[in-house]
Amino acid sequence: MEKYRLASSAWDQSELDAIQSVISSGIYTMGENVFRFEKAFAKYTGSAYCVMVNSGSSANLLAVAALMFRSKDRLNRGDEVIVPAVSWSTTYYPCSQYGLKLKFVDIDPETLNYDLVALESAITDKTRMIMAVNLLGNSNDFQAIKQLIGTRPITLIEDNCESMGATYEGKQTGTFGIMGTFSCFFSHHISTMEGGMIVTDDEELAQILVSLRAHGWTRSLPKSNHICGTLSDDSFFESFRFVLPGYNLRPLEMSGAIGIKQLEKLPNFVEERRKNAVFFQELFGNDRRFKIQKEIGNSSWFGFALTLTDEANFTRKELTDILMKNNIECRPVVAGNFTRNPVIKWIDHEIHGTLKNADRIHDKAFFVGNHQFNIREELAYFKKTVDSIKMAHEMDLF
Repeated sequence: MEKYRLASSAWDQSELDAIQSVISSGIYTMGENVFRFEKAFAKYTGSAYCVMVNSGSSANLLAVAALMFRSKDRLNRGDEVIVPAVSWSTTYYPCSQYGLKLKFVDIDPETLNYDLVALESAITDKTRMIMAVNLLGNSNDFQAIKQLIGTRPITLIEDNCESMGATYEGKQTGTFGIMGTFSCFFSHHISTMEGGMIVTDDEELAQILVSLRAHGWTRSLPKSNHICGTLSDDSFFESFRFVLPGYNLRPLEMSGAIGIKQLEKLPNFVEERRKNAVFFQELFGNDRRFKIQKEIGNSSWFGFALTLTDEANFTRKELTDILMKNNIECRPVVAGNFTRNPVIKWIDHEIHGTLKNADRIHDKAFFVGNHQFNIREELAYFKKTVDSIKMAHEMDLF
């Protein structure tokens, strides 16, 4: 076994040809290939609109920003936003950067998504938004979350950057909130070098996203739009007219061209990941030393998370040291309990109740990679390596 890697390239000659076609065209910045990919991705997710940006982190930034500028029910600085205690850093940073107050809520130790009891008790009259993070390919229970929200004026958005291709009740994750974000980073379900998308059915938000993506100008807006009404017929004037405090988060044309090819392969990629997951569950589902992630809906299995139980006769460090020594790449479960990171001192926040489950993930959990091809051999090697630790303990080698 050379190495069990966290991630691998999903490209073949078709992606290289797509890059070459862009190079040959001489047009490298955002253009027709990006727009084609946006339309195809919107169709894949069943959404009315898709806006591509340069990363999944940027997708989160624009999604939060757009809610500050819509005409009705806009967010304001100081508003309370509920977030799960376990996620990636750029789930939280955009909320903080726009002056929102984060309320951290514990996660379920099996699904690794919201603890629904904790979430219910965290929602108050001050709550203006809930950020649902579908962790490691696994959907939240959106039926339960929407019941908890009820008729209250609370906006639901999804960070779906790790869960492209997952479904809940037959519907793509990333489409249950008013907006959903996706990532096309190298280690994710498809790769466009760097890249991210936001999907929505809300026309106004889609137009705000388009403007914010490119400097906050009017140039890419339709003549009749929700932001400034009607554009003038003076293209010279409209070329440098700024209406929102935006960014330059445009993707490269190469990324759009690659995305078109990758999206064609995505259904097969997800199918292979699910086949690998079945084998992983067979290997570790009854292993009392670990708790593995419980699937909600149909996960797209970004990776395989394991949490050590009290029956494990080794520590996480002992285990991860052995894994890495045997060329098995592993990582913490995203950022663990994010409130235990030093950066938290810069973020306006509160902790709802206790974060005991998030703490256990922080101290006891790790994950190994999944891939878009058969990795049964790698998973069997992983299990054999884990079992060797038990043997080492029995022989008093630790």
